Amino acid sequence: MTGTGTGSTGIGPHGTGTGIRLHAPAPGWSIAADVVVVGSGVAGLTAALRCEAAGLTTVVVTKAHLDDGSTRWAQGGIAAALGEGDTPEQHLDDTLVAGAGLCDEEAVRILVTEGPDAVRRLIATGAHFDESSEGGLELTREGGHHRRRIAHAGGDATGAEISRALVEAVRARGLRTVENALVLDLLTDAEGRTAGVTLHVMGEGQHDGVGAVHAPAVVLATGGMGQVFSATTNPSVSTGDGVALALRAGAEVSDLEFVQFHPTVLFLGADAEGQQPLVSEAVRGEGAHLVDADGVRFMVGQHELAELAPRDIVAKGIMRRMQEQDAEHMFLDARHFGAAMWEHRFPTILAACRAHGIDPVHEPVPVAPAAHYASGGVRTDSRGRTTVPGLYACGEVACTGVHGANRLASNSLLEGLVYAERIAADIAAGPAENARHARVPQPVPQPEKPAHPLLAPEARFAIQRIMADGAGVLRSAESLAKAADRLQQLHTDARDALDENGKTAEPGVDTWEATNLLCVARVLVAAAQVREETRGCHWREDHADRDDTTWRRHIVVRLNPDRALAVRTTDTADFPPTLPPALGSARAGEAPMARPARPSRPQEQ
Repeated sequence: MTGTGTGSTGIGPHGTGTGIRLHAPAPGWSIAADVVVVGSGVAGLTAALRCEAAGLTTVVVTKAHLDDGSTRWAQGGIAAALGEGDTPEQHLDDTLVAGAGLCDEEAVRILVTEGPDAVRRLIATGAHFDESSEGGLELTREGGHHRRRIAHAGGDATGAEISRALVEAVRARGLRTVENALVLDLLTDAEGRTAGVTLHVMGEGQHDGVGAVHAPAVVLATGGMGQVFSATTNPSVSTGDGVALALRAGAEVSDLEFVQFHPTVLFLGADAEGQQPLVSEAVRGEGAHLVDADGVRFMVGQHELAELAPRDIVAKGIMRRMQEQDAEHMFLDARHFGAAMWEHRFPTILAACRAHGIDPVHEPVPVAPAAHYASGGVRTDSRGRTTVPGLYACGEVACTGVHGANRLASNSLLEGLVYAERIAADIAAGPAENARHARVPQPVPQPEKPAHPLLAPEARFAIQRIMADGAGVLRSAESLAKAADRLQQLHTDARDALDENGKTAEPGVDTWEATNLLCVARVLVAAAQVREETRGCHWREDHADRDDTTWRRHIVVRLNPDRALAVRTTDTADFPPTLPPALGSARAGEAPMARPARPSRPQEQ
């Protein structure tokens, strides 16, 4: 059941926890550390490296191998004002336009001003970006950017290069890592502060089974939740584990209705499921055209940037044309590139297309939108602090306010980089009990009867189909209501079995992942039902216009101790949350982080 408004949620004002945990065996082993970082993409490994450099004992926990996260799949690049004539202010303007009135301007300003130096530090760590014939960075352009400011590596293998450099640095510095480990739940002490995490190691390495890492600071960098949909660009590990953990711990999540569907994903058939090959925005940035089956460029005239409009506009343009022509996909035509350019600039995409029987050198590439990036997530402030003391979040799992209603292309890697560095600095400079084992966390024992029901593994596919049908690119009150009812039935059946029998499905990776997917799916649909407008990457067919008067607000969700969702809205001036120093990791004597008033910025239509 979902409630709206600003009424009581049954949770303390700063997220002291719900007591809800996954059904899992008690930890059979433990590790002690100053910081545990969950996730090994650009955000997680950057945070870990910076914490280790500050003298903090740091443990990295990752679901597969260190280089198996979403970062490795990033093709386009990393955006920063590094080119001649470009400025952070121009980057800020492009980001605010893409965010459709819901970006937190201060968060974006942090991103664009600290971004260039953060990229330079990434290069100093060992990442090699493509250079021009003159020896400087070879910058390209993507949708929504008015300047060439995208640094790339290996043509279209930027994420792989960043992942390689960071993984090598982690191994060279000897950071302790726990691979093949699914994080389960947050541990808290008697005061409601973070005390570590429980996790399950999947049969490889030094540890096995359920264990715990005890630490006064936990950094969630678990990536996205694309696997909640049938077709996505996300790897199979992207099951929303971090958002689900944060909700069970009592943290707030925000803007989860804003799921970005990448406009140009290789179309493999209407029944294709799981991770789909991405055709990077950079292909359009180099001059590829979107065309229909008749070869007509349908984006011309819809936006001043045509194919390089922000992603939500391009995705909507593709979907409209598909509806008009009763087609399953559109085409991306880059035959004019020639073989040499394809092989030099986009070797990964070229290989993926050819592996599926398509040669983009000689024929247009069939494309359609697919779930790509969660612009919302665990609500944080400008130093990555959540509403649970000691719990941080960065990267795709977080909602910093940077992306608003729609992420600007190639801002994700930069956000992970910049905010991970800010988190590490905050932990290192925080109060004494937050660092260097000055306080050994004492977790509160887990309840004998866990309160959260588990779903059978096959529920994963039911959830994905429900979300694809009811909460995909095109949404309406009717489609969302059907999705909510079907998701609620899955939840009710599992809850009733738990209440009657004391258990549901057997604990295990498949059941934990399915349960996490249901959790984030319910929140996403609830938020999408509340937002009765079309804004950014949230498209309501029954509310086709953007409504700044009513809906220039954020939708914030918490999970009640009774497992119901509590939904409220908050004004953009109240983002991010204000955290008092007694509960957050603020420096001693620091004033609460109230947002100063600032004049409203004209809103782009």
